[in-house]
Amino acid sequence: MSLVSQPSQPPLLLADVQTRVAAELDRLAPVIDPLGERFAAAGEQLALVGGPVRDAMLGRLQNDLDFTTSAHPDVTERILKGWADAVWDLGKEFGTIGARKGDWQIEITTWRSESYDPASRKPSVAYGTSLAGDLRRRDFTVNSMALTVPGRQLEDPYGGLVDLASRVLRTPGTPEESFSDDPLRMMRAARFSAQLGFEVDPSVVAAMTAMAERITIISAERVRDELVKLVLSPEPRRGLRLLVDTGLAAYVLPELPALALERDEHHRHKDVYEHTLTVLEQAIDLEKERGHAPDFVSRFAALMHDVGKPKTRKFQDDGVVTFHHHDVVGAKITRKRMQELRFSNEQIDAVSSLVELHLRFHGYGSGEWTDSAVRRYVRDAGDQLERLHILTRADCTTRNQRKASRLRRTYDELEERIARLSEEEELASIRPDLDGNQIMEILGIGPGREVGEAYRWLLDLRLDEGPKTEAEAEAALRAWWAARA
Repeated sequence: MSLVSQPSQPPLLLADVQTRVAAELDRLAPVIDPLGERFAAAGEQLALVGGPVRDAMLGRLQNDLDFTTSAHPDVTERILKGWADAVWDLGKEFGTIGARKGDWQIEITTWRSESYDPASRKPSVAYGTSLAGDLRRRDFTVNSMALTVPGRQLEDPYGGLVDLASRVLRTPGTPEESFSDDPLRMMRAARFSAQLGFEVDPSVVAAMTAMAERITIISAERVRDELVKLVLSPEPRRGLRLLVDTGLAAYVLPELPALALERDEHHRHKDVYEHTLTVLEQAIDLEKERGHAPDFVSRFAALMHDVGKPKTRKFQDDGVVTFHHHDVVGAKITRKRMQELRFSNEQIDAVSSLVELHLRFHGYGSGEWTDSAVRRYVRDAGDQLERLHILTRADCTTRNQRKASRLRRTYDELEERIARLSEEEELASIRPDLDGNQIMEILGIGPGREVGEAYRWLLDLRLDEGPKTEAEAEAALRAWWAARA
């Protein structure tokens, strides 16, 4: 099987590219022309570079503009002052100054060359001497094009325009040289393939495979940021598959390739790895159907929901494979992996919670849950309820259309029950019918462990029997206290 990813869209026509660029340049003119004139007046060169040039050709330009210049950072700051609405230091040590002009966010970086020491996580940066040299150090040819301003001359020394039209990712120099300079570019290949739907050149794939271990010198934070961008892309399956096939995933997300070794008795037609990628795609579809923006937490939970299966696999005497408690084990594995990748505590808690809860619905059967069980489902999901709806629905990948329809109908019913109870009882903010101060006053006790026990008992009562009046709750509390004594 070839490891080379295929383009997901047909090649572009150069005439279409030129038309798109012309339209985008008209929109950019009020910013790039005056800025270019200011640098030229100061005896410096300036060019729009990289992603903005590529995206202008694809008709997907955003309001973030990257420039490269012959000017050193101090000179860039002086040129920007009096023209930009705001100027700030994004990283002078790397030659980058930031600015804002109207709705445009601008980054201007001095021509530079950079490389990694084999044992270092940080680049060694030196200023470059030419635009062509600056373009050569960039990751891929489609990002190695520049548009000089104010003259608007396209500089494309490495064939980026042809590669963009062909929808292929190649490196300006050899891939080995590029990935040795910055190993994170291997992950960027997977990310751009997923974002743009481009094919990855066979030489790039071969270098990624041979040099995969070198990704270990990159900081966890940089790896995390690339992984987030990949997962949030339009076609994450393409990029994730490339990471697995080249061996990179074994270093940055080893739980994913481990899933390829597992067979799930509930999904006999595919291994757990393929099932996981399908769940991710279905979660993205549901995300769109339900009117949500791309959501990393929801997507990453879909990607990690079955990572507990390799550690919980058991073979029964009849040959059936089981994965009991893989939800709980998977939540712990997910938490550890996200901690190692330096995710925020909020994201770690959210994704781990979803992984732990993703099987809860299957106890619902054909709708036998009591109102108490529905309340507990909502309480345990907390502010992740909508994401849990998406994950649980996406987790159905059966080819049996009758079974799939039944599961959808059953979950529709559960959501309807949640909505009905929420309207009646404000489920999202379930609390006991008495607060801590009332508990102490009724029982005649001071702050301490007993107040917490009473509070939790009242919460369970609220979940089991629904809301009560204050008088009913007080009577129940007194009875519980008397029986406890």
